[in-house]
Amino acid sequence: MKKIVALLVALLLLPGVSLAEGSKMLNLFTWETYIDDEVIANFEAETGIDVVYSPAETNDDMMLKMSQSGGEGYDLVLASDYALQIMQKAGLLQPLDKNKLPNYGNLDPAFLSQYYDPANEYVIPYMAGTPLIVYDPAKVDVEITGYEDLWNPALEDSIVMIDDARNVLGITLKTMGKSFNETDPQVLAQAKEKLMPLFANIRVFDYNTPYTSIINGEVSVAYMFTPQVYYTLLERPDLKVVYPKEGLGFGIDGLVLSAKSANVDNAHLFLDYLMRPEVAAHNALTQTYMNVNKAANDFLPEEYLNNPVVYVPSDLLAGAEFIQDIGETETTMQEIYTAFKLQ
Repeated sequence: MKKIVALLVALLLLPGVSLAEGSKMLNLFTWETYIDDEVIANFEAETGIDVVYSPAETNDDMMLKMSQSGGEGYDLVLASDYALQIMQKAGLLQPLDKNKLPNYGNLDPAFLSQYYDPANEYVIPYMAGTPLIVYDPAKVDVEITGYEDLWNPALEDSIVMIDDARNVLGITLKTMGKSFNETDPQVLAQAKEKLMPLFANIRVFDYNTPYTSIINGEVSVAYMFTPQVYYTLLERPDLKVVYPKEGLGFGIDGLVLSAKSANVDNAHLFLDYLMRPEVAAHNALTQTYMNVNKAANDFLPEEYLNNPVVYVPSDLLAGAEFIQDIGETETTMQEIYTAFKLQ
């Protein structure tokens, strides 16, 4: 009996492992620290539910593990919009039960009914943001106004770049007047040719902590996600922000329920907890992304709501483009990106 108990305890400590529905477990799969320890601890104290946090590196990592497991072993997945769309199309998600989500009405309608979930069946939006360029004017002798300037030979070995195929290929396509979601093989071949010289200018590829390289002066230019830009400017207010003239990207991260969740009720409890105004405000301030919960605005300071990095001015945000599911073309983009990094 002692061996059986020890085995069960060991299993429960493994990421993605839970008992059947009715247990006091919840398996959460997302980027490390994307929901902070305080939020999880308060939820556990209030409900008695133990949250098992399985960290992931990237959207690709989450999609691969969900595909390999069929969603088994995970209850809630928090990922980016296009990844959620791919998971839903693959049958890896199940619809939400709105009757179990009394706080659903707190969400801002501006972040609902999006391309990846038009009927609002699967996704609870969590954060939204816009990647931007930051540079050190004391070290950069050329004017940077958009993505195209990142190719300038004067920036050799001086850029930190988000290590993400869709973003890197996306900004390349934008310099060509094309969409982040281009699928024409000829255009993609041209984009590959255009992309290759950029490698000489990139000193660091970093998905999670690119800000460290520009804060410490290792690089002088960075292309980063919203919270990374926000944090960088707190540490280095001398740096400049660029809203690329070719057009901005925009993304919404959201939570979804795995098709094979073993703890459906617990998952809904956690989702509803996250949609409480004070909790949503805490998450926005902690993650430094755009708040998607309209009731939470009353708990956010004016200086945050008016921050132009977090809340990009509407005239600049007009026409911003989502990265979307592009089907089999995704493989082509990944192959181009791999060839680019292996130079």
